[in-house]
Amino acid sequence: MTPSAARSAPAEEDWRDVVRLIRDADQITLVCHVSPDADALGSALAAGLALRALGKDVLVSYGEEPFQVPGMLDFLPGLDLLVPPDAVPTTPELLVAFDCASLERLGTLMPKAQAAKAFVVLDHHASNTWFGTHHLVDPGAPATAVLVDELLRRLGVQLTPEVATALYAGLATDTGSFKYAGTTPATHEFAARLLAAGIRHEEISRRLWDTVRFPYLKVLGRALDRVRLDATALGGLGLVWTVVPLADRRAHGLRLDEVESVIDVVRKTAEAEVAVVLKEDDEGVYQVSVRAKGRVDVGAACTALGGGGHRYAAGFTAHGAAEQVVGDLYRAFDQVSTESQP
Repeated sequence: MTPSAARSAPAEEDWRDVVRLIRDADQITLVCHVSPDADALGSALAAGLALRALGKDVLVSYGEEPFQVPGMLDFLPGLDLLVPPDAVPTTPELLVAFDCASLERLGTLMPKAQAAKAFVVLDHHASNTWFGTHHLVDPGAPATAVLVDELLRRLGVQLTPEVATALYAGLATDTGSFKYAGTTPATHEFAARLLAAGIRHEEISRRLWDTVRFPYLKVLGRALDRVRLDATALGGLGLVWTVVPLADRRAHGLRLDEVESVIDVVRKTAEAEVAVVLKEDDEGVYQVSVRAKGRVDVGAACTALGGGGHRYAAGFTAHGAAEQVVGDLYRAFDQVSTESQP
């Protein structure tokens, strides 16, 4: 396999190789990217629950400290499989990374992943750098959860309500609750199978999108008060952006993951194709979330800035003043637009 093949769906040979690795392994380490979203952690936990049912010794982790499950994901089944990164074997027998486009996104688990005897990458980002020994990468899939479902089918694993819940959380999140243009008939067919498995989709949706602590409303109000609109940006398509500074979060006792959904409010702006939220983390670094409505590839722009993502949703990490970070993003959009021209 070559990196050039990463733009197409996995071949039968790729699936057979990974199925064989899993069947032959006694202990399997499942990891996802730092600051995991529902597709990353849900995919890893769904696979963990399924592999444990097959009798495998399984653990799940991600490489960040402090090691804490995001509040919006603490309802996911299989959390008992989670271990902190320092509990991951130094040389894993088989390590599988979920929803991770680059090695750097594994955080402190990078050295252990590189030391693994076999290293499988399961992902759907077009920006994937093919950093493992085996790859199941399909940029055409709307979520990594879709690839996990196919893997479990090939392993002959039953779709239990617990596994289906974790997969549905990932699928619903990465399709924007089935609103993104990448949602296809097959996406809805997959969702229907998950519903048929006995999930409570209304409860999953409530936890993912409609549940916040009261202090979040205070921080959201501050973020909306400082929001800026540049209707002339991106050739007149428009860009709207705001900042959630660390001081606001500290004043109201909010963790970084608790302000993730600010972008979902900002992106509603009718005058802007692209929405951006700069969230200052506990070290003073901006974690930047970028969303588009379909006419701009935010994944390509964020990749140019060292991040990654999808056409409709992406992000990157940045230092410096907020205005400088947004300026860098403007230049990245210009660069991507120029490179895409014939």
